[in-house]
Amino acid sequence: MRALDPGVAERPLLEEHTVLLLVRPRDAPQVSDEEAEALQEQHLAFLQAKRREGVLAAAGPFRGQPDERWRGLCLYLVGPDRARELAMDDPLVRAGRLVVEVWTWFTRPGELGIPPSG
Repeated sequence: MRALDPGVAERPLLEEHTVLLLVRPRDAPQVSDEEAEALQEQHLAFLQAKRREGVLAAAGPFRGQPDERWRGLCLYLVGPDRARELAMDDPLVRAGRLVVEVWTWFTRPGELGIPPSG
């Protein structure tokens, strides 16, 4: 995260966050129930490892959205390029069952209660 001065005096400084949206592609490969369960366990272990490494603040699934392809969200504590690079090692992404969309999101400093990185 870093502070950004949007150049307008009336606006506050903003913190930059990296949000990854996890999306099920329309052409996701079919897998057996057993393989899907194993991939899900590996995915959860991957996310927990990123938390322990200090590069992931939060992650979780969506429920009840109109488009079931939207599977979840990850809030990374690194820039967008690094977050995308890390996400490429997620077992569900490697298997083609998920793709990532990387967004930059701005909040007021301290609004999320996440300490600034580096």
